[in-house]
Amino acid sequence: MPILRVLASALFALTLSAQEPQGWQLPPDAITKAVTAPPPPSVSLSPGRNWLVLTTSEPFAGIDVVARPHLKLAGLRIDPDTYGPQLGTKVLGIELRSPKDGSRHAVRLAPGHWSGPYWTVDDRAFALTHTTDAGIELWVADPATSPPERVDGVLLNAMLGAPLQWLPDQQRLLVKLRLGEPPPARPRAPAGPRIEAAERGVKKPVRTFQDLLQDSHDEDLFAHYATSQLAIVDAREGTVHPVGRPSMVDRVAPSPDGTLLLVDRIERPFSFRHTYRSFPSSTWVVGMHGRDLQGIAANGLLDSVPIGGVPTGRRSIDWVPTAAHTLRWTEALDGGDPRVDAPQRDAVYLGEPGGEPRLWFRTEHRAGGVSFAADGKVALASEFDRRTRRARTWVFDATDPSVAGRLLEERSTQDVYGDPGRPVFDRLPNGEAVLLLRDGWFYSSGSGATPAGDRPFLDRRRLADNGSERLFLAAEGRYEQFVAFLDDEQRVALVRSETPTEEPSMVAVTLATGERRTILQLDDPAAAWTRDLDKRLIKYERADGVPLSGTLYLPPGHKEGQKHPTLIWAYPLEYTSASDAGQVRASPTRAVRPRGPSHLYLLLHGYAVFDDAAMPIVGPQRTANDTFVLQVQQNAAAAVAALTATGVVDARHIAVAGHSYGAFMTANLLAHTDLFAAGIARSGAYNRSLTPFGFQNEERTYWEARDVYLQMSPFTFADKIKTPLLLIHGEDDNNSGTFPIQSQRLFVAISGHGGEVRLCMLPHESHGYRARESVLHTLHEMCSWLDRFCKQ
Repeated sequence: MPILRVLASALFALTLSAQEPQGWQLPPDAITKAVTAPPPPSVSLSPGRNWLVLTTSEPFAGIDVVARPHLKLAGLRIDPDTYGPQLGTKVLGIELRSPKDGSRHAVRLAPGHWSGPYWTVDDRAFALTHTTDAGIELWVADPATSPPERVDGVLLNAMLGAPLQWLPDQQRLLVKLRLGEPPPARPRAPAGPRIEAAERGVKKPVRTFQDLLQDSHDEDLFAHYATSQLAIVDAREGTVHPVGRPSMVDRVAPSPDGTLLLVDRIERPFSFRHTYRSFPSSTWVVGMHGRDLQGIAANGLLDSVPIGGVPTGRRSIDWVPTAAHTLRWTEALDGGDPRVDAPQRDAVYLGEPGGEPRLWFRTEHRAGGVSFAADGKVALASEFDRRTRRARTWVFDATDPSVAGRLLEERSTQDVYGDPGRPVFDRLPNGEAVLLLRDGWFYSSGSGATPAGDRPFLDRRRLADNGSERLFLAAEGRYEQFVAFLDDEQRVALVRSETPTEEPSMVAVTLATGERRTILQLDDPAAAWTRDLDKRLIKYERADGVPLSGTLYLPPGHKEGQKHPTLIWAYPLEYTSASDAGQVRASPTRAVRPRGPSHLYLLLHGYAVFDDAAMPIVGPQRTANDTFVLQVQQNAAAAVAALTATGVVDARHIAVAGHSYGAFMTANLLAHTDLFAAGIARSGAYNRSLTPFGFQNEERTYWEARDVYLQMSPFTFADKIKTPLLLIHGEDDNNSGTFPIQSQRLFVAISGHGGEVRLCMLPHESHGYRARESVLHTLHEMCSWLDRFCKQ
């Protein structure tokens, strides 16, 4: 470290306690104004394609909202007053706008915590939820252009997901009601000790989870808040009819003909080591009158599922959307263990309630989703090999299991250049989603990754031989995404179009002629500063020849000949092949829209930003991490060299930063290189012995790969971290593995060895930072740290 920096740091340390302001701080004015400016409305299309929905929200919730008391129960965070998730930002207004004639309709509602709209498939009506201190209310607008009205006497339970859906008749709502009983009070004295046990020879690996149940009172609280009453609401008639008995309903799905319900229930006993998703459960077919008709599956505690594996027994149970009430499910043929050699891993079945199951097909690799076409005959099914990262798509006959499946395509899921896109879906009159198939062709849209950056597309693909025809390609120099078809004949597409210098717009494109009609032009005055940014796609190679890339942003007002202090922002990703790792994953033609505590706001403070710098970890899925530290060093060295070669970056004033796994990468780079002037690590994990049953894509345990875990852990090398490091972490982080203690202990370890380190713990924040005060303070910390150690 240069002698001037040593003297400056010593002086700073002597005067820090006297000079440093207390409480929440703001970043420079330009950043504060940009961050707190009202965002443009979000835009969605109603299922009947009659309305664009423009929802305007406040930019952030205040710390008073984020700090509201909440319960941590089995991996969930519940507001005890509302029986739902923690509150977020307020909705300020909703407007409906016709894509046909541009007519507008303002939805009459007061600002508040609204969710929705939840539309009927024909756009006749929609529902909303409104969360108040008293609970979650149900509101309905029927018809859609009428003012929404609250359904009296209804309070919803949203603890286990969306609490409402339209029934297949699209006239009535199926809801989860909150019960009227008060929550159980904590006993003044515990009933006894907490006891857990394991049997010799029975392996029960579990990854590192947070917010788990802690005692018997937590168990009682979970059961109380998870219990709901299913009911059918007819808003027109003002009636509420209970369905069955109260239970811990996780998921409920009406049969396509509306005569039955498929209900997943959580059962006791619970676990202190697992989230609710691993709790015992049962799946039932229930009549609309509420009587249990048939048990479909019963699972005990899923505590013996192999790492990277699946449960045994029936899983992924759902209705076939094109049949009246036919079920489809999957069963493992390999005991759910990916390490077991098996010629086939899964079998997929069909069956009616009360009937005999029919084997539909088997898969060599792990079965994925199934998409059914509206004709009820054609189905696309996928399978995935986690080891090779390859996927297959098959065509099956859903009406005749004796007809062998036909392979449609096989590809690497990491090959973005060859990605054919995702299928386009349509809705049946009962609301079920089905594959859009017309005259033997189905449709797919994708990001269109190329060596020059993304160029989104819409194709139609022939089912018979997978031949394709391009219907739409983003215009040169524009980023244009397919949203939906605007007509039943698939002649007109709705496209979101933008450039780095133009605000996004919604455009109707006639596919045969290319004729365009702008339906909606969004306005975002606060983002005006982004339109003058110099944005460059930088391509380079690391020492072993793996191609790399990233996007370099230069600050507003950049002039020829200037060199800027620069921040590299990155996140490591694993790849099984160098060719896939080297593909460009960037969108140079896309508008820049920073949100939250984005590192891109540093552009307003005079810094260049090298965004999404490629950090590939290349190797076989099981052993790629054996060279993690070496590969991130190679990636970083190549990035620094490439930035230096641009002539606009000074290699002496480059910092590196990242969030979560990117923070883990940052600490590793400071421990093993001297490439950087400073580092910023947000919400990371630094001691891998605290995640002993795997992390990210690492499936080996600490005891199977002890040396790898230790070598990958920056905590092991805390005595080597001499480059100044800023650690930021939410005090209430609930992400798997990134306990707040990870940052706290790394801070102690570095400071104990004389390193330059600062720790900022954000009160009430989780893995991402939500409160206005937290976002602004995070950017203040980042600017101040870089100003001290990275500016010239």
